[in-house]
Amino acid sequence: MTRMTERREIAITVPVLARVEGEGALDLQVRDGRIERLLLKIYEPPRLFEKMLEGRAYTEVPDMVARICGICPVAYQMSAARAIESAFGTRVTPWVEAMRRLFYCGEWIESHALHIHLLALPDFLGFPSVIAMAEKYPDEVRRGLMLQGVGNDLIRFLGGRSVHPVGARIGGFHHAPAEAEARSLRAKVEAALPQAEALARWCASLPVPDDAQEFECVSLADGDNYPVMGERIVSSRGLDIGLAGFEQEFEEWQVAHSTALHCLHRGKPYLVGPLARMNLHFERLPQGVRQLAVETGVVWPSANMFHSLTARAVEIVFALREAIALLTSYASTAAPFVAVTPRAGISYGATEAPRGLLWHRYELDASGTVMNARIVPPTSQNQARIEEDLRMSLMRMGFGHPDSELRLRAETVIRNYDPCISCATHFLKLKVERA
Repeated sequence: MTRMTERREIAITVPVLARVEGEGALDLQVRDGRIERLLLKIYEPPRLFEKMLEGRAYTEVPDMVARICGICPVAYQMSAARAIESAFGTRVTPWVEAMRRLFYCGEWIESHALHIHLLALPDFLGFPSVIAMAEKYPDEVRRGLMLQGVGNDLIRFLGGRSVHPVGARIGGFHHAPAEAEARSLRAKVEAALPQAEALARWCASLPVPDDAQEFECVSLADGDNYPVMGERIVSSRGLDIGLAGFEQEFEEWQVAHSTALHCLHRGKPYLVGPLARMNLHFERLPQGVRQLAVETGVVWPSANMFHSLTARAVEIVFALREAIALLTSYASTAAPFVAVTPRAGISYGATEAPRGLLWHRYELDASGTVMNARIVPPTSQNQARIEEDLRMSLMRMGFGHPDSELRLRAETVIRNYDPCISCATHFLKLKVERA
């Protein structure tokens, strides 16, 4: 006698303003309470930035790559600049190095503040959007917008504007701001620091799922510094390589069910981003920031991906403190950049974008024209990890819940990675097949 099983297929479209850009869907096939198939389908049109860089002069690259992301343009500019300078054998001045770190602090602050308040907190507090959340938590939302504004001001200080900044160039910056401007900005950053410390404590106090998992953490290393930029790639499983070794260790490929690329390390998913950085480099945080992280009650390193919320908040505090120190010692200069001499070569550059390791490779001819470019963003590196996290989190939650609850958990998991994927103008379409 053949036992008949019932299969139910449900398709749900969320007709609300998305908190992640684009459109995506999650297909689940469940049998006897276990996931047999999980496909996170991301739909985004090809943007062809790597191809558009071919035939362009090296001088054009910083402004072009800034357009890849409106939230983290600094990461793209700095990764590109460091790669091209490496090809030319260019050594920038200590002033340029310090200002690049300050520039980057602004991006971490504004990006993390945006993600925490506009994307993540509505999930953890049970609201469909930050607009609804603001009715009950108006002060917290104002605090988030203030912190984002401070980050934008730091980017504008060196970049000329906060979105797609134009102040960076190969060899440094086009302009050195006046010292009076630095003093004014420092006062604003100092006023924001207590608010950021309160934010970190508040984020850590919020109830999050107890969802420990095993995963490899990957980030840059920068000697004794907490990494913002660096020349080596390390992991929690013993990896320690130069930037040129990325292509031998990591494999990026196109999956059939999504236009978003996936990336594996030695055949397995891995994590990049704030939690990976905190797990790998906790002891490299300044003592005051490290003490705050301990006081949150989170045990570092953490195997719970939902502690990314607190990690982002702690990194805001770190970036504010870094910015204060750099602005305190700021001195204007008549030489905000060094001259560069083009030469042919293949070179690599990487920095820690807010969402994690961002790796660039350029092939240049003798005039400095780009012959070939490859850019591996943090989102493609996290994509396989997101699918693995979805599988484990939904299995742990169980499938006896309504599909609306399953959808919310899936959205919360995905948004927790702060992905820069075009994944949800109508996010998330959930299709569950239960057999």
